[in-house]
Amino acid sequence: MCSRRPSCPAADARAPHVVIARPEQGWSLLCDGAIVFDDTGELLPDGRVVAPHRVPAERLTTAA
Repeated sequence: MCSRRPSCPAADARAPHVVIARPEQGWSLLCDGAIVFDDTGELLPDGRVVAPHRVPAERLTTAA
């Protein structure tokens, strides 16, 4: 991995923040190296994948 990427400050280790956002592509890079996708899935720096956390359609509300 690139050694130039910023790391999370020690105080923020429990709450990583976005360092690069690409909403047009549907992803953001967090300071801890995780990539978060708009569908709520994640790709962690160690290569593990976190599946999207989707809400069942019945639970979604729509504006009238």
